[in-house]
Amino acid sequence: MHYKNDIFLKVVRGEEVPRPPVWLMRQAGRILPQYRELRASLKDFKELVETPDKAAEVTIQPIDELGVDAAIIFSDILVIPDALGLTYQMEEKLGPYFPKVISSASDIEALYSAGDAEARLQYVYDAISLTVRQLDGRVPLIGFCGAPWTILAYMIEGKGSKTFSQAKKFLYTEPLLAEALLDKITEASILYLKQQVKAGAAHLQIFDSWAGLLSSEQYAQFSTKYIGRICSAIQDVGITVFAKGAINALDDFAKLNCEVIGLDWTMEPDFARTRVGDHMVFQGNLDPCVLYASPESIKGYTIDMISRFGKKHIANLGHGVYPDTPLIM
Repeated sequence: MHYKNDIFLKVVRGEEVPRPPVWLMRQAGRILPQYRELRASLKDFKELVETPDKAAEVTIQPIDELGVDAAIIFSDILVIPDALGLTYQMEEKLGPYFPKVISSASDIEALYSAGDAEARLQYVYDAISLTVRQLDGRVPLIGFCGAPWTILAYMIEGKGSKTFSQAKKFLYTEPLLAEALLDKITEASILYLKQQVKAGAAHLQIFDSWAGLLSSEQYAQFSTKYIGRICSAIQDVGITVFAKGAINALDDFAKLNCEVIGLDWTMEPDFARTRVGDHMVFQGNLDPCVLYASPESIKGYTIDMISRFGKKHIANLGHGVYPDTPLIM
C-alpha cells in the first residue's frame, strides 16, 4: 500500500528520516472527548472492542485530533484468553476481572484450540480491515497482542494486581503446567497476529506489561522464549517488543527477530544501546506523567528525549497515556 505518511515504516525499515515518527501508546481512547462520548453510548468496554465500526472510529480519532504518524487498532490484549474460552469482564475503574481462572491441567485442557481461538476473533480482523479502508493510506495501522507471560498472569490471577503473586506462584509450583499454558497462548497469538496482517496491519507490537515482575531467570524461561517464538513466526511486517521493566532482558531482546524495542521511562537509551547494539530501532521513552506538566515543559522534555535517542527512534511514551491526562492542543 502507498502511504501519504510513511515515516513510521521508514524508520522501522532502517531508512533515514528528517525527524522521529510519533505515536502514543493508548492514544485511541480515554483522553479524547469524542471517545468518551462514544463509549458512554454503549453498554460496556467489550461492546466497543467487539463492534468493528465503533473500534475503527475510535482508532482513527487520534489521527484526526492529534496528527500522530501511526494508528493502533482499538482492542485489548485480553481478547486472546477470551477467545480461548476464559471470559473476562471489564469493571469500571477496577479493570479486567475473570470470573473463572486457570488452576489445573484440566482447566488448560478445557480451553479452545489455537485455531478455534483465531476464528473467534473475526471482529478484530473486521475492525482492522474497516480501519485500513477508512484511513485510505493516511498513516499505517499497528496491530498488537499481549505477550504470553502477561496473558498468563491475568488468566491465573483473575484480575489486575501489583504483584501477581498467584501467577508467580504458579510458575514456581507448576512450571510444566505454566509452560503448557504459555504454549497454547503463544500458538493462538501467532495465528491471531498473522490474521491481523492479512486484514491490513502494517506493523505489530507485543505488549509485556508485567515483565518487570519476574526475575531475570524466570523472564528468560517464561517470557522471552515465547516472545521469540512469536517474532520468528511473523515474516511479512515489522515487530515492536515493548516489555515494561525488563531492563535485564535487553541482551536477549537483541537476538529477537524484531525491528523495534520499546523502552519505558526507567531505561536510559545510551545504556540500552550498549546492550542491544546498533541494529535495533528504539521506541519511547517519555514518562507519561510528563504530560501533566505545562506545554513548555512537555516540549522541553520531548526535545531532550529525542536528542538522547538520536537516529533509529520512534518518539513515544514509556507506557500508555493515563486516563486523566489533560488534552492540550
